[in-house]
Amino acid sequence: MYRFALLVLTLLSYLNLESVQGYFPEERWNPESALLAPRVLIALICRNSEHSLPYFLGTIERLNYPKDRIALWVATDHNVDNTTTILRDWLIKVQKAYHTVEWRPLEKPRAFPDEDGPKQWSTQRYAYVMKLRQAALQSAREMWADYFMLVDCDNLLTNPDVLWRLIHENKTIVAPMLESRAAYSNFWCGMTSQGYYKRTPAYIPIRKQVRKGCFAVPMVHSTFLIDLRKEASRKLAFHPPHKEYSWAFDDIIVFAFSARMADVQMFVLNRETYGYLPVPLRAHNTLKDEADSFIHSVLEANVRNLPLEPSKNLPPPVRQPDKLGFDEVFMINLQRRADRRERMLRALREQEIACKVINAVDGKAMNISEINEMGIHMLPGYSDPYHGRPLTKGELGCFLSHYNIWKEIVERGLGTSLVIEDDLRFEVFFKRRLQNLMMEIEREGLDWDLIYIGRKRMQVDHREKAVPNIHNLVEADYSYWTLGYMMSLQGAKKLLKAEPLKRMLPVDEFLPIMFNKHPVKDYMEQFEKRNLKAFSAEPLLVFPTHYTGDPGYISDTETSTVWDNETIRTDWDRKRSAKTKEQAEISTEAQNSDVLHSPLDRTARDEL
Repeated sequence: MYRFALLVLTLLSYLNLESVQGYFPEERWNPESALLAPRVLIALICRNSEHSLPYFLGTIERLNYPKDRIALWVATDHNVDNTTTILRDWLIKVQKAYHTVEWRPLEKPRAFPDEDGPKQWSTQRYAYVMKLRQAALQSAREMWADYFMLVDCDNLLTNPDVLWRLIHENKTIVAPMLESRAAYSNFWCGMTSQGYYKRTPAYIPIRKQVRKGCFAVPMVHSTFLIDLRKEASRKLAFHPPHKEYSWAFDDIIVFAFSARMADVQMFVLNRETYGYLPVPLRAHNTLKDEADSFIHSVLEANVRNLPLEPSKNLPPPVRQPDKLGFDEVFMINLQRRADRRERMLRALREQEIACKVINAVDGKAMNISEINEMGIHMLPGYSDPYHGRPLTKGELGCFLSHYNIWKEIVERGLGTSLVIEDDLRFEVFFKRRLQNLMMEIEREGLDWDLIYIGRKRMQVDHREKAVPNIHNLVEADYSYWTLGYMMSLQGAKKLLKAEPLKRMLPVDEFLPIMFNKHPVKDYMEQFEKRNLKAFSAEPLLVFPTHYTGDPGYISDTETSTVWDNETIRTDWDRKRSAKTKEQAEISTEAQNSDVLHSPLDRTARDEL
């Protein structure tokens, strides 16, 4: 028996199973082909979305899923902008690539009778949106789609594999967790007995991806997938509300109640980064506010991801950049940091801001002879307050980069300038908030030399003095960082007159000395005139893209070598640096709570 089995195995080893031939041609064996991808209907319901459609539709085009297995169901209504035309033009160009396209435009009326503005969610608007979603769901069922996906038209699905990721979870309702500028996302972890949002300790660990996985939650919205193959999905409905429904007339709550009554659990998936969405605005906000908020979502997505591109089937958005009322906008960039330069130029272009790129001085490329030829000497007795080390070459290059800009300001006679570095991220409504601040400063006739728009506040024991009659401005105390500031002509002259190259220290230590707020008296006494008039935006308008320890963190100033000894590296700063970590906790008594806040600032803080 053993010998027979061995003979059979030997014979099989000589056979190529992929080309086994039968006695008759019909008996030839061939492998089975792969299964087709499940059929998915994607519903896009857009209103006043002209500002978001180029980028939003670009993310839909780039989904890594066979387009001939996708049906598009697209509706738009009650628009006061160009949404209908943009959608129609896009559908004409892409319709042949998709399985089917259903197009439901409503040209008129442009508003609901019971709404006061395009951002208000009135009862009639809720009802109309719920009916549209129900019609889309019914279309999916009638075409025997396997899945129904709803995507709001300002949600940016940056992960092209998101659809496959959701399908593989095998849930009746599952949403990809979307990022935002705040704690807000497209799911709830708690719900009150009346159907409203409830804060729970489970939310933040999921939102911040401290816990990763697929989690059962009482609510998902904005973007989610329904598995229509599941029997319980037949009981799901967006409209009309369930006969036992008595909660608020709100589209997402009505659907969550429907899922509860169908005994269907909702899930949120956060294993990866899947996309971004803007924080919802209030009813009194404008479409301009909404457009600016959306662009901020695009900027945030570009900080840690490949740059978002608009749809290739639409004309590129038209931008008209300006200098925000400044005589010049300087952006400092090391030539070897092309990635930072490209990201910043994109960010400025999206906000319609024109700039002059300044090639930063690469301190790492300088030798001691070059430094001596420039007449540079270190400030006697200077030692980094956290490491006890002298100046680094990176800090030297950083100082010279800013110094060269101050020289250009004086040589060109520039009254006001904005200086920004290439490793910052912008706050929402950045452009308008900065312009409003400058208009108030000019109106009040404030005498100023330097105004931080981004910094690390080092003095955290007592509050800074608010500037009367000007919103969002305080008198600056001891501060670090030079990632963003405004400089006047007289301020630049004061800095140059101090001859800092003869007594050099890091630029973010030099500036507080010049406005007489440095804690080390020995340093300040080496500069006779310390009369720089320095202020700061409050809250700040720009922040670093990365903090120490973040993935992708690179410091060209602190991770370097000592200025006069190339053999002494400072890479150890990454582990021990307190200078570049997040700001120390500011006590309640030290909060700048008496500063006047502008309407745009309050809008920016209207976050979950």
